[in-house]
Amino acid sequence: MTTWSTIDIPDLTGRSVVVTGANSGIGRAAAQALAAAGARVVLAVRDTNKGEAAAAAMPGTTEVRRLDLASLESIRAFAADWRGELSLLINNAGVMAPPLTRTSDGFELQFGTNHLGHCALTNLLLDYVTGRVVTVSSTAHRMGAVDFDDLNWERKPYRRWRAYGQSKLANLLFTAELQRRLDAASSPLIATAAHPGYAATNLQFHSGSGLMDRLSSVGNRILAQHEQDGALPTLYAATADIPGNSFAGPSGFMEQRGAPKLVGRTAAAKDAAVARRLWEVSEELTGVRFPLGATAAA
Repeated sequence: MTTWSTIDIPDLTGRSVVVTGANSGIGRAAAQALAAAGARVVLAVRDTNKGEAAAAAMPGTTEVRRLDLASLESIRAFAADWRGELSLLINNAGVMAPPLTRTSDGFELQFGTNHLGHCALTNLLLDYVTGRVVTVSSTAHRMGAVDFDDLNWERKPYRRWRAYGQSKLANLLFTAELQRRLDAASSPLIATAAHPGYAATNLQFHSGSGLMDRLSSVGNRILAQHEQDGALPTLYAATADIPGNSFAGPSGFMEQRGAPKLVGRTAAAKDAAVARRLWEVSEELTGVRFPLGATAAA
């Protein structure tokens, strides 16, 4: 079997790419690889100083713009400033298992950032996209369930890992429904998803628990693959010749490491009725709707 790697990324000269959360981890690694392939890469980051430091170490043409996915105001401002074609949007940024926190709009932080923020950003930029939208999920989608009665954990006791699982399941449902709507609108765009497996990044160090952070540190040293390897499924989902609604992940041990390939997902992640309902609720919560025509919602 042929092993896919960054040498298989096509020439991207003249293409514009947005990578959210590109100042560190797999987002930084993906942005670096895409810039090396000739793309103009926009690092969409909350901390522009960290973004500038990351961009300075990248080849090619890069630009840093501020984007806080926990703020609909920031998302709208980012989208309002965009001009010209956007070949590729990579919805990468995310938070994992912090203590109960809320976004500036009152959403539970993981659902608000990982799903709702990217949902709003995608719909606001979709008129400019000419290629594909890639959304980074996780194997943690397997422990997720979408609780429409309490999406933002306002009534039930907060369970940080269940909340993370819900947000990552939402990423896959979002991808599936986005592709359905694109097809219904006769759009040539495609939506794909990816997960990095177990990659050594700083994502694991925002739990607020010293013990959990120490365990994550040990795991990163012993078990995890490097962030460059963790970015390969994202890059595969972004540039390989694959169909819409594909899901890419590592091919090795329990999908935790190794070269990228197309992988499976849970039955919950394939539920078209839940995907459509989640999309409709997400539009209501964010106030941002699918821009490509009413026929897509039929």
